[in-house]
Amino acid sequence: MPEKLKSEPSAAPDPEKMLNEISAAAGICINERAILPVSALVFSKDLLEYCKTNACGNYNKSWTCPPACGDIEEHKKKILSCKKMLVFTTKHNLDDSFDYDGMTRGRKLHTLLTTRIKDGFGGALVYGAGCCPVCSSCAFPEPCAFPDRRIGSIEAAGIDVTQLAGAAGIAYNNGTNTVTYFTIAFL
Repeated sequence: MPEKLKSEPSAAPDPEKMLNEISAAAGICINERAILPVSALVFSKDLLEYCKTNACGNYNKSWTCPPACGDIEEHKKKILSCKKMLVFTTKHNLDDSFDYDGMTRGRKLHTLLTTRIKDGFGGALVYGAGCCPVCSSCAFPEPCAFPDRRIGSIEAAGIDVTQLAGAAGIAYNNGTNTVTYFTIAFL
């Protein structure tokens, strides 16, 4: 049996190049992006209090939403073990500010890109918009069917997206009749 050739260690992959390749292959345009130190994050327990109001309907119904997702300190420990993060947004035009179907279409496209980023970045720690999109219906409270593919909720981790947008120089709001979704991949 032939001996495997040893290759020289390759340089770490360029996350922005990978993001471009994945978004081009998916046919989904990235609106803005930035690579920042993880220390730029602002965590807020107030976000978890908002989650408890169940405004989105996912409280206690998903492994990536409170209370099942764990507390902020657990998320901070995982997140702060990374050095950098890639933040990106997608922007979607709406017919008007009440265009729920347009918002849903935009979230589906953003979600598709986020799941491809998670896969393409070798299972990196990834947080996206809202609850985990991997399964059409979360198995909660039964065990998660795909724990290695699970994508956390930015807000449920206590990450203040408005502060993140400011630190990254990324628009939080892209104007009238648009919706913007955020994802963070930790590097």
